[in-house]
Amino acid sequence: MAEKKLIEEKLVKKVTKSGALLGAAFIMATSAIGPGFLTQTASFTNQFQANFAFAIIISIILGVGAQLNVWRIIGVSGMRGQEIGNKILPGLGHVLTVLVALGGLAFNIGNIGGAALGLNVIFGLNVSVAAIICGIGASLLFVSDDAGPVIDKFTKILGGLMILIVGYVAISSKPPVASAMQRMIAPKNITELIFPIITFLGGTVGGYITFAGGHRLIDAGITGEENIDDITKSSLAGMGVAGIMRIFLFLAVLGVVSKGIDLDPSNPAASAFMHGAGTIGYKFFGIVLLAAGVTSTVGAAYTSVSFLKTTSKKIENNEKYWIIGFILVSTLIMSFVGKPAKLLILAGSLNGLILPLTLGVVLLAAHRKDIVGSYKHPKWLTIFGILIVIAASYAGFQTLSNMALLLK
Repeated sequence: MAEKKLIEEKLVKKVTKSGALLGAAFIMATSAIGPGFLTQTASFTNQFQANFAFAIIISIILGVGAQLNVWRIIGVSGMRGQEIGNKILPGLGHVLTVLVALGGLAFNIGNIGGAALGLNVIFGLNVSVAAIICGIGASLLFVSDDAGPVIDKFTKILGGLMILIVGYVAISSKPPVASAMQRMIAPKNITELIFPIITFLGGTVGGYITFAGGHRLIDAGITGEENIDDITKSSLAGMGVAGIMRIFLFLAVLGVVSKGIDLDPSNPAASAFMHGAGTIGYKFFGIVLLAAGVTSTVGAAYTSVSFLKTTSKKIENNEKYWIIGFILVSTLIMSFVGKPAKLLILAGSLNGLILPLTLGVVLLAAHRKDIVGSYKHPKWLTIFGILIVIAASYAGFQTLSNMALLLK
């Protein structure tokens, strides 16, 4: 009996660990797949058509490099991003906390807005009312004392649903796959794709998204060098989900624009779904937008508070209430003030700077024994990470020009 009980306990632990690893992958992926993700992909595909396949593949490869670096160091050290920052330079972690929390709050307003528009498309609800419904719904996920497994299941279900729906639309729109594969390997005018590549990189692994999965693993207790293989697989799975979604969405839109159909510039993704699969395609877009908005809201709130909670015991002891408050504040601003354009511009500029800063900190930490102990970080990952920091820094400082708009 004792032996049977021991076997059962080991099995439960294995299943729980597997669920957390997959959950971490999906919270990272669904954090990246927000309303902006849909619009961004549709707009660039409309502009560059099959040639855009190259930008998608390169941005995915760069994203993998960034996430592998961040997840492995966070996982091995068992320290959150802000704790690593303070180890590298006292006070640096607090700077990261402010940047991530501010960016997370501002983008959450857009995420709630996107989810509300999804409900509007599906049921015709007033957007302000829909925003309140979405905000309350997302908040309820954190009511449980052990919200981690609930979030894992929620993001996995909605993440899978989005992939299935977008995959259906991609098939229905009948994209020129052969042309896309050709341009993926041999693109025309590579220089014009540099900006989209860097923009996609920031949208996939920038801001709070960089830490969403890694911090989830820490909360699940999956840390240390002995778990490095699982941590690596989880990070690759997260990028795989986000990458599949982006490829499917690209193909869905490509199938429409390759036929000479002009997308509505005010909502290119909705226009593509409508043309690609008719009225049902438009309703499907509403479902995808709702799922993308809510899952990104959950990811942004969870990760932002995971930074704040190390600054105060009160926040740490009441983490779920802070997360709920974070979501509700975003919801109220969206419902009663509308889209705060200036705040979103500021957040966009800050978000562009977060990736090179955080990745740079992680690369320094990778070679500090007081952070990673005896762990030896692969040289190729370090070199890869440095190249990404350079590229992301260029993009980040370019976005600072947007701050001038705030002063007008």
